[in-house]
Amino acid sequence: MGRFLKIALPLKDAYVIVPEVYTDHRGYFIETYNLANFTEIGITLKFVQDNESKSLKAGTIRGLHYQIAPMAQAKLVRCVKGAIFDVIVDIRPGSPTFGRWTGVYLNERNHKQILVPVGFAHGFQTLVDNVIVAYKVSQLYSKEHDRAIRWDDPDIGISWPLANPTLSQKDRNAPFLKDAELRF
Repeated sequence: MGRFLKIALPLKDAYVIVPEVYTDHRGYFIETYNLANFTEIGITLKFVQDNESKSLKAGTIRGLHYQIAPMAQAKLVRCVKGAIFDVIVDIRPGSPTFGRWTGVYLNERNHKQILVPVGFAHGFQTLVDNVIVAYKVSQLYSKEHDRAIRWDDPDIGISWPLANPTLSQKDRNAPFLKDAELRF
């Protein structure tokens, strides 16, 4: 049924995925993932787990998160309710875009999704209250392999839209990229 548009981001192997939206007098219908249609546009990842988070306050930052090998994850992220500034950072040693970041605005109206490759750190900042984010991952969650990088690492230099974010203790105390464990 649905088709997907794949738009390259400035970081190698990262994409925005735009699904076809069917609207009528009742509202809309979208297919957010279809293995056959993703394969047609060159995305052959197999997703094994779906996750959802709710953030209560605008300005909340979740991230920058990733998992190391052998449980490294790719993600397909979308904003179900509200609006976020979604950020990815290439942390693959030897990559031509290592240490660089890009951000994409995802919201409940544009239906865009971001494909986060293995070897990228991912995070987002909520732009409104009561945001719901859903994402698929290509590897099961593993606490043992879960890692994070500081959201405000000056060597990365992310320009978050809102000041004074709400953070978890884990994210507040995450190491800088230069001190992070990077095994993919």
